[in-house]
Order: sequence, then structure tokens, then C-alpha cells
Amino acid sequence: MPKKAKNRFLINLYESLVYILPAMLFFSYYPLFSLGGDETMNFEFSLPIIWLVLFDVVGVIVLAREKLLRESLKKWRYLLFPVFVTFTILWSANILRGILTCGMMWLIIIAVMLLMESKSVFSEEFFKKFLKWFLGSALAACAWCFLQCVLDVAGVSREYTLMCEGCTYHSFGFPHPNGFAIEPQFMGNLLLAPTIVSGWLYLKKKDNKKAIAITLLLFCFSATLFLTFSRGAIYAFIVAMMFMTAWMAVRKKSWRVLKPLLIVAMAFLFTLNLQGILAQVSPTNDTYQSGVAKVLNHLSLGIIDIRQQDENAVEDEGVSDDDNVENNESIHDGYVAESTEIRRMLTRNALTLWSRDVRTVLFGVGIGGAGHAMSEAGLTSSPKEIVQNEYASLLLEVGLVGVMLAVVFIIMVIKVVIKGSASVVIISLLVAYSVSLLFFAGLPNALQIYLLPATLWLAIKK
Repeated sequence: MPKKAKNRFLINLYESLVYILPAMLFFSYYPLFSLGGDETMNFEFSLPIIWLVLFDVVGVIVLAREKLLRESLKKWRYLLFPVFVTFTILWSANILRGILTCGMMWLIIIAVMLLMESKSVFSEEFFKKFLKWFLGSALAACAWCFLQCVLDVAGVSREYTLMCEGCTYHSFGFPHPNGFAIEPQFMGNLLLAPTIVSGWLYLKKKDNKKAIAITLLLFCFSATLFLTFSRGAIYAFIVAMMFMTAWMAVRKKSWRVLKPLLIVAMAFLFTLNLQGILAQVSPTNDTYQSGVAKVLNHLSLGIIDIRQQDENAVEDEGVSDDDNVENNESIHDGYVAESTEIRRMLTRNALTLWSRDVRTVLFGVGIGGAGHAMSEAGLTSSPKEIVQNEYASLLLEVGLVGVMLAVVFIIMVIKVVIKGSASVVIISLLVAYSVSLLFFAGLPNALQIYLLPATLWLAIKK
């Protein structure tokens, strides 16, 4: 086979891997391949991780043959942060977890650098088709989420619906789907990119023939995101949409850019009514009104409370979740303050441990060591417990030095992104992901945070 033919085959494979990335990301937990675990972590890998390894191998070969790899190696300043993080393995409180976390980090770094150098590699066809693949895979995931809800209230087993235990109608009287992710918050996070991109496409549309399709996409993605009932994803989405709308309003000097927010509001009302209907038809004793009231109460952190108080209700102190299910009562009657308090407690514990001495303040407990260090200090009951806040977790593990290098890294990335024609949508997406990281930490279940901005920058920039 001639050399050019070999290169064309590899480039086609490389393009195909980018095409399927959005779809792969939705399968972040199902299927899951388990290799066991120890007292501090589970050894698991998923389809996105398999994709990541394959993409890096193929990408390095392609860019090496196209003589573009040297360009990536020249950008050594971007490697200061990952190199320092790798060094922290030497003093990590959990060396094995640190090694595996660093391995994932380097796979991501390599993938992002490959994407940033691949503009001249891909064909014109790629730039025309990628957004269709991206939005199409998100639309299919949304359809599955709605089907999950229907199947759940119909009594179909979790074995077939793939819903997490806390996602079913037993929790609030209505289901909130997790798709193929481990939890609704990760499914909601996966929908941030397609929802924000569809909002951006709506703002920049010029072809009236496409206006209806884009409007429907924005409505569908927004409605499904609200359906996941993930406060972290919903808050992140609202902040990002307001940011993007304000940016476009300043540039276009027109209030017509507020129209996407109206579509989002309509999507929220649609989902709110749907959740009320699902509560009404579910096997619990919830009604349409109680379902709607619970949604508003939970999303507003207990501020909005239109729930009806049952005068005949008895104190539920000491009543187990199983008792509620047997009595056809949903487990939660509104805002679950415990979930917020647990996150706040873990963040406080992480900051307390980080400030214990000068060495930890500067250099942290080492990458991957947060859970083990907090457990050893008696701040958590299990070394598997992680900080549900990426910023607090990063500060604890790599200290002030690592955080400062991370800030420099982010500034360099923003300087590159801001020069592109699609800077507003990429920056808005980064804003959304930045807010969402206040609600969880980790890499394997959230690869989209690191891979999609670079992929969209590549695909939209042309």
C-alpha cells in the first residue's frame, strides 16, 4: 500500500474517532468493565476511556507522519502544570490512585494537544459534518432519557432501564434520568455542551429554513437537562446562557439575543409540567401538584415552598426509606438539604486538612491522595470518600503551587480560544463546566469537560 494511501486510511480513522466522540461520552458508566478494587478505589474502565487511549495512539501516529507533532512539543509551557502534578505522586497519600489519576490526566492532555494541532489534517467534509454528529448523538441520548422515565413509572426493572437507585420515582414521586451515566448530575453535565451550542447556533442563525430545527434542538436539550433534576448542571447551564446572552447583547447591541432564554424558560415549564404528570401517574401517592411543588422546592434550595402540608401526616423521624416505599410514599418531600450539607462538609474538611501545615498548603497531599488523607485524619468514614468539589480537591492534592500553575494553564488556554471565531460558545461552555465543578470532582465520569471544548474549537473554528 502506498504511503499516501496508508496516511489517508489513518486520517480517515482519526476523523472517525472524532465523529464518534460525542456518542462515546454519553456511555460514561454503561457498559462498565470492572477489574475489582481495593479499600480506596474501584478499578474500572468505560467506553470513553477506551476511546481516549485509541485516539491518542492513532493521533500521535497521524501527526507524526504529517510532521505536525513537533509543533505540539514546542508548546512546553502548557506542560508545566501536568508535570508538577506528576511529581506530586512522590508524596501522594495514595500512590496507586495518584499514578492512575496522572495516567488519565496525561491521556487527556495528549488528546487535547492533538486536537489543537489537527486543523490542517481533517478534510473539508469533517468541518461540515461534525456538528450534525455532535447534535444527533445528543438528540438520541435525550430520547433515551425520556424513555427511561416512561419505563420507570410503568414499573420496568432498573435492570433494563439502567436508572440509578436514587433516580427512580421512589425518590421524589417522579423519575429523573441518568441516561448511560452513573448519576443524573453527570447526564446533565453531558447535555451542557449540546444545549449551549444549540443556543449559540440560534443566536447566529441566518438561514430561516434551519431556524425551526435549531429552535427545536434548543428546546429538547434544555428540557432534558431540566429533566435530569441535577442542580449542579442546571445552575451551570443558567449561568452560561446568561453569560453568552450578555456577550452577544454587547456585540450586537440588540435585546433580540434574549430570545434563547425565552425558549429555555418554555422548556423548563414543559419539564415542570411533565414531572408533575409523572408524579401523578407513578405508583406513589404523589399528585401533579406535589410533584411540581417538590421540583420548585428542591431547585430553589428550599426557598420556594408551595407544598401542601398534610394535617394527618405523622412525624417521619425514624421511618426508613423502605417503609416509605411500602406505604406508596416517595422518599423525599422536597429539597434534600442533606446532599448540600454533605458537599459543604467535605469541602470544609478538605480545606481544614489543606491548612494543617506549610508543606501541605504549598504542595498538598499529592495527586489522588485526598480521600485517603481525609480518612486518615478522621474527617471521613472511608478512604473512598472524595471531595465533591474539584477546586477544594485540587487545592488539597497539589497545594497553592499546583493551583497557581493550573491558573496559568487556564489563562494560556483562554488566550488561544479567545482568538477563534467561535470564542463566545467555547468560553460560555468553559464557564458552565467551571460552575459544575463546584458540585463534583474526578476525571473518568467527566471527560467531556476536558475533551469537548477542544473538539468544538477545532470543528467550529473553520
